Amino acid sequence: MAGVNGDRKGKKDDNGIGTAIDFMLSNAKLVLGVGGAAMLGIATLAVKRMYDRAISAPTSPTKMEQTGKRSWEEPAWMGSSPRVLNHDMKSTVSRSLQSLPTSAHSTPVLPPHPLGATQSDLLKARMRLSLQEHLWEFYQSNVNIPTEEQAVARRAALDICAELRVFLHAKLPDMPLREMYLSGSLYDDLQVVTADHAQLMVPLVLEKNLWSSIPGEDTIMNVPGFWLVRRENLEYFPRNSSYWDRCMVGGYLSPKSVLEVFDKLVAGSINWPAIGSVLDYIIRPVVPSETLTLEVQYETDRRLYVDFLPLLVMEDGTSLIAKPHRLAAERHENLWRQSFRVAETARLRALDQEDGGCRCACLKVAKAVCKLNPALNRLNASQLTNAILLLSEKEGDWTQEALADRFLQLLRALVGHLEAGRLPCALSPKVNLFCELTEQEVDELGYTLYCALSDPEGLLRTAVAQPFHP
Repeated sequence: MAGVNGDRKGKKDDNGIGTAIDFMLSNAKLVLGVGGAAMLGIATLAVKRMYDRAISAPTSPTKMEQTGKRSWEEPAWMGSSPRVLNHDMKSTVSRSLQSLPTSAHSTPVLPPHPLGATQSDLLKARMRLSLQEHLWEFYQSNVNIPTEEQAVARRAALDICAELRVFLHAKLPDMPLREMYLSGSLYDDLQVVTADHAQLMVPLVLEKNLWSSIPGEDTIMNVPGFWLVRRENLEYFPRNSSYWDRCMVGGYLSPKSVLEVFDKLVAGSINWPAIGSVLDYIIRPVVPSETLTLEVQYETDRRLYVDFLPLLVMEDGTSLIAKPHRLAAERHENLWRQSFRVAETARLRALDQEDGGCRCACLKVAKAVCKLNPALNRLNASQLTNAILLLSEKEGDWTQEALADRFLQLLRALVGHLEAGRLPCALSPKVNLFCELTEQEVDELGYTLYCALSDPEGLLRTAVAQPFHP
């Protein structure tokens, strides 16, 4: 026992635990022998170290935070490439959104300084007015298209429509078509930056007793927002009873086959150089293209892209267009895309007319930012329109003076939808308008918009600085 006490001389007091362990080990030599005592000593030493580590844990939570995970103000993914954003980033964004500015009234956290209440309010108002002024300045200088430019573009589109109408009626007089018409944002006063796009709608006539439509969610493919058009009554009306049987694949009307029929006519049979020389245009088909598109150069520095879109209008009013699924065109080649554009635009305009709101202005600013910023090109007009419609259900103040607040809310809402990987259609919530974005595209869009939340004016500057390529 004297040896045990002698060995403890000079050691720091450790609440008696060390003494008890040494006493147990010295007596173990007598009972277990040297070998057994050694094994017991190793196990006991491990327990003692665990105890020492526990009672000597750091007491400063600040130090732990510095070496551990960073807070939302400096998320771990901020220094990484925007192309490599993982699930940790998404959860960080979700937490961060709770602390980000929700309106243009919000200001960054500033160091304490002797500002009175009046000065602080003045600073906030100045920042709000700054964003508001920048948005309206951007709207006037970059978003709005001169009336004359729009008129010239519409005239060029009308000339192309007239030529196609005459050619199709002459070449295929038995093709069951309704009257073709021009559509798109160029005709809704929602086109931005430059008048460069129009849609030529080509309505097909289907026999009601020979064709029926099936929503995509009711099929094995389970794709809401897309439809199958099935051939019916083949036992009574065999193949070739309908003009469009030639475009049938596996018992369904194939939009791909319909487009191929028109592609052979429009791109292969029409002498566009000759027509262009008469109209004083340069006309050529765009290759490759997911749809049939014509490029019309109607002035030296101005081009118009006309999408040729076969259209089906079903008995219940559902509009289906021959535009393939972006990510799975081959697997879903028989699917027709449901178009909500007309109804979306009508609802947006109706809401603005009710309260004199700025929804259309907010949409046009957002469209211009996405059009001029390559990192945001994948956000289309339908997605932005629906994000605003959904926001309108929660936010009532859409006055012109609230444009800055609503624009910030729109950015924040888009980040939230991207984090969730889902943007429901305002007119049909089962439809996910983000279903054709890849995971990498979702991450890139989320990163860009998240960064823009802290500097929305920088987003406008970036858009202005980017050279525009249609």
